[in-house]
Amino acid sequence: MSLRGLEALLRPKSIAVVGASDTPGRAGNLMMRNLLDGGFSGPVLPVTPKYPAVCGVLSYPSVAALPLPPDLAVVCTHGRRNVDLLTALGERGCKTAIVLSAPATQFDDLRACAQRFGMRLLGPNSLGLLAPWQDLNASFSPVPIHRGKLAFISQSAAVSNTVLDWAQQRATGFSYFIALGDSIDIYVDDMLDFLARDGKTSAILLHLEHLSDARRFLSAARGAARNKPILVIKSGRTIQAQRLLNYPPGRDAAYDAAIQRAGLLRVRDTHELFSAVETLSHMSPLRGERLMIISNGIAPAALALDELLRRHGRLAEPDDATLAALAHALPATLTPGNPLDLADDATPARYRAALSALLGSKDFDALLIIHAPSAAAPSSETAREVIATLADATRSGPVNLLTNWSGEYSSQQARRLFTEAGVPTYRTPEGAVTAFMHMAEYRRNQRQLMETPALPAGLTVDAAHVHQMIREALDQGITRLETHEVRPIVKAYGIKTLPTWIAADSDDAVRLSEGLGYPVALKLRSADIAHKSDVQGVILALRNAAEVAQAASAMLERAAITYPMARIEGLAVQSMASRAGTQELRISVEQDSVFGPLILLGDGESDWRAGAPVAVALPPLNMALAHHLVLQGLKMGALRNNRPLYPLDLAALSQLLVQVSDLVVNCPEITALNIHPLLACGSDMTALDVSLQLSEYHGDPGARLAIRPYPRQLESVVTLTNGQRCLFRPILPEDEPLLKAFIGLVTREDLYYRYFSEISEFTHEDLAYMTQIDYDREMAFVAVIQQQDREVIIGVTRVIADPDNTDAEFTVLVRSDLKKLGLGRMLLEKMIDYARAHGLQRLTAITMPNNRGMITLARKLGFTVDIQLQDGIVALALALEPATA
Repeated sequence: MSLRGLEALLRPKSIAVVGASDTPGRAGNLMMRNLLDGGFSGPVLPVTPKYPAVCGVLSYPSVAALPLPPDLAVVCTHGRRNVDLLTALGERGCKTAIVLSAPATQFDDLRACAQRFGMRLLGPNSLGLLAPWQDLNASFSPVPIHRGKLAFISQSAAVSNTVLDWAQQRATGFSYFIALGDSIDIYVDDMLDFLARDGKTSAILLHLEHLSDARRFLSAARGAARNKPILVIKSGRTIQAQRLLNYPPGRDAAYDAAIQRAGLLRVRDTHELFSAVETLSHMSPLRGERLMIISNGIAPAALALDELLRRHGRLAEPDDATLAALAHALPATLTPGNPLDLADDATPARYRAALSALLGSKDFDALLIIHAPSAAAPSSETAREVIATLADATRSGPVNLLTNWSGEYSSQQARRLFTEAGVPTYRTPEGAVTAFMHMAEYRRNQRQLMETPALPAGLTVDAAHVHQMIREALDQGITRLETHEVRPIVKAYGIKTLPTWIAADSDDAVRLSEGLGYPVALKLRSADIAHKSDVQGVILALRNAAEVAQAASAMLERAAITYPMARIEGLAVQSMASRAGTQELRISVEQDSVFGPLILLGDGESDWRAGAPVAVALPPLNMALAHHLVLQGLKMGALRNNRPLYPLDLAALSQLLVQVSDLVVNCPEITALNIHPLLACGSDMTALDVSLQLSEYHGDPGARLAIRPYPRQLESVVTLTNGQRCLFRPILPEDEPLLKAFIGLVTREDLYYRYFSEISEFTHEDLAYMTQIDYDREMAFVAVIQQQDREVIIGVTRVIADPDNTDAEFTVLVRSDLKKLGLGRMLLEKMIDYARAHGLQRLTAITMPNNRGMITLARKLGFTVDIQLQDGIVALALALEPATA
């Protein structure tokens, strides 16, 4: 994640075109013409020994002959010359380059060359970039684009051209249009970091084919999504398409999980992308998800309603007052309701009357108006009436209105009128509902970012014992553990299993069954037989010794006949759990080539081999995220909650998912886990069969996770000057109520020193932003003491690094009644040690001249203090030496 050099790429002051040509049709000619026709105001420097001038601009015979080091160079020559030209550009001091074409065999050499000179590369095999606000068209595209607030980033030239063509037709404007190509240096996350800070960009459209670093992407995406909507379209949903794109196959649902976790919105195809752009451009954020539908015909309204319910949307329910207002405004022959049918003879005046009656209501959050071609209500006249009614509306706040004017020829002008009026419009009822659901899903994902997670009550873990057991297994060369071997491991994480014993033969099975007590279950053990159902390898509810003996002998015989080469490792004998009125679920952990460990949740009775729906999440999970995973499973049909005797306990299942997540996060040697079936009986969750796959792991355990987990290793205990012990630890999302209580005990004066303004109250969103941090990008340590058996925060220090991990801004805040305990100094020293260990080069802060305590402390710790009385601030800075081993 780095912004180094991106300013020169995206806001260049000078551009060299290497391989410029005066021959029409050549890449160097097209690039020159696009730059000049675009109106770029800086010097354009053609480099070619063949022509004295290109497109009327004096050229230079070589890179070395350039009169100044260019901010940006566009390399348009044959690929075999790329490395030599890039070297020459680096020696000339060029900051960034776009490589339009290069073979894959050259990628490593190009990357090494760029790193040698500190030069950033876009591409290779990039279409280039357009920046309309800079009058910059450094691309192959001859299509001009308008200035706007949307930024588009794509990994595909073909998709880029499609979007450009669509944008030209719709007169849609962009702040930036960037084709990444093969991304050997500049990645999606770099662009997200830049665009998140760009004042001309209000929303970001993103086309993905593949991610090379999931953690960097999620970190940048989450940071950007807090401020700007980000829409994602992902190519390669199926395994076949992933192979076609030449990327390692993986679960597409993992991308869904990552996109939701980052607060983005995923659309299914380019049509939905354009539809979502239309919605984002004109609609305000939804306050809720209730949709009101008006139509001049019941059939179009039914199409909209079907699509809404199919997508799990919510239909608004007008109250009595709203229904009475509609009844008063409309003919007596019409029945008020939702959907509201105005009948096929509806006139423009009837549309106005219905709309006017609804605009004062708080019963809905968005309004969809449908119009089918009608002689009674001409398309354009009706559109003008709707637009005029909106303009006259006195309802407080914006009206979230969507329109569907069906038809082609008769409705073209009407849709153009809506677009000019800033009202999103669609050709079909289904398209309009899809757009509404985009906004609803985006709202859900954003709310997921802002939820206050909660830790499971009473969750305890014996991690040291688990690590010892896993180490002993690996030392013995054991890489797969079954239920009887896994039981002590999962028990240490609070996961309940049934007593299980291993029998060598039928006689042994009878002996163990007698000890366990009937009824029992008998299960074949063989790593070579993946699906025990192939040999009827699971027999339940055996009630006596004779049944056990017969079942065991028959099971072993079937396995020997069907799989003669399979290694049979005996029979598992297990107590029978009561299954009356219970539900069988399945929880698995598998490794994804992009996102690392995934947690999968689904129905235990379905065969995942057949592509049954499965809900997917990225660890680490807390209760809020686990609860969201369960709800997602219910919504998509991966789980069923139709057992009336013992309905599914969402809290208990969520807690179990958190326990599974903790096990996987804490034990990097676990490469796969399978709980199948999991028996859910009310709040009782029992794992009947559990298996673990183990592998040696070396290095940072957190590096394999797409989202950095809580860094427990940074916890430390200090003693304050009054002798009280105090825990310094990284902040947690669950700290939101503790942080709110802490701020309540800080004086208004101290808050003013910290925030440079009078703050009367911190909202939930403010506190969530402070507590739900990305440990890869920022750090906040809280000082916690125990008071009356509960944790209390008494101090906070925070540091936010720039994307280049060079400079970081820090803050320190101590509870106002606890300032004489040495707490502020210890917190700041803790943060200085952290910053130095993480490679930061400088810590900075700004305070006020009256904050003498902070200024004195900073001087004692070696900060430079720059008092700027004219501006009323004091700038603090500390240069950090690299950490020594």
